[in-house]
Amino acid sequence: MRKLLTAAFAALGVAIAVPAAVEAAGHGWKPAGPIKMLIAFRAGGGVDTQARLIAEELEARHGWKIIPEQVTGKGGANMAVALKDMPNDGTAIGMVVTETFAYNMISAKRQAYTQADFTPLVTTAGFQMGVVALTSKGWGNWDDVIAAAKGGQDIRFGVMSPKLGDLAYMLGKEAGVEFNIVSVKGGKGVMNGLNAGDLDVGWGAGIQGKAVKAGDMVNLLSGISKPLNLSPDAPLLKDVGVPFNADGYFMFTAPAGLPNDAREAIASAIAEIVNDPATKASGMINKAFGGAVVIAGADLEQTLAADAAAAEELLKVVSE
Repeated sequence: MRKLLTAAFAALGVAIAVPAAVEAAGHGWKPAGPIKMLIAFRAGGGVDTQARLIAEELEARHGWKIIPEQVTGKGGANMAVALKDMPNDGTAIGMVVTETFAYNMISAKRQAYTQADFTPLVTTAGFQMGVVALTSKGWGNWDDVIAAAKGGQDIRFGVMSPKLGDLAYMLGKEAGVEFNIVSVKGGKGVMNGLNAGDLDVGWGAGIQGKAVKAGDMVNLLSGISKPLNLSPDAPLLKDVGVPFNADGYFMFTAPAGLPNDAREAIASAIAEIVNDPATKASGMINKAFGGAVVIAGADLEQTLAADAAAAEELLKVVSE
């Protein structure tokens, strides 16, 4: 297996500074009318809250009328399909995850969109993806989970996306065990399953933070390409033999062909909000997702291209 192509931009994730190309953008641009903000996440969830707080601040700072609208389903694909044919004048944007334009897009039986159908704007935060379990299970590290599996225990592994299911499969394959992989709806579904005793381990993209801080849960592995903020000693996936990761970002995008002045103005406005500790959006992002991560312009385009290449490699490996 050739070496996995990973996003070389992970280092950008630790930087809070707004990229120069975005910082230099002025706010002389104004939308021709209300901006429809499509949100690819369920109403009331953490990401929906983040998007709506950003929308609220955009209105307060710039006088832009923002109309949030839920378009959920298929890992962001439904939102992408709805957005790609909307006006490309800055009056239509969408909030989604980078995985929508990589694994979810490539693995679809019928590819209804491509990266070329969109103008990536800016990321707001990264995933704090970890493999988590209740502390009461008595597992202090990943080796304990594998020992339990090899001892005959049926390990129910909660996943909330097909990509995470593939990574769970790879973790079992590398360890020589077979997990009972259970698909649930979102990180809340994983947390509920763990607390109810219906799951033994599962993926959390940051939703587990409060429980980890309280000592009720433990991050056994980091699913991203760097240590987790709350559990820096948790091994990376590559440390346990899996040369893939669950790196990803929450991001805003627009239809292809968005003029540069609109792209820079919208990206800059959003970046300033998430990086301003005085805003509700920034506070929420810090609490739920470990802090703002701003990637924009050419860097974001290259990140998405690298993610797509990595997804192709993962899909190839799990199909062998």
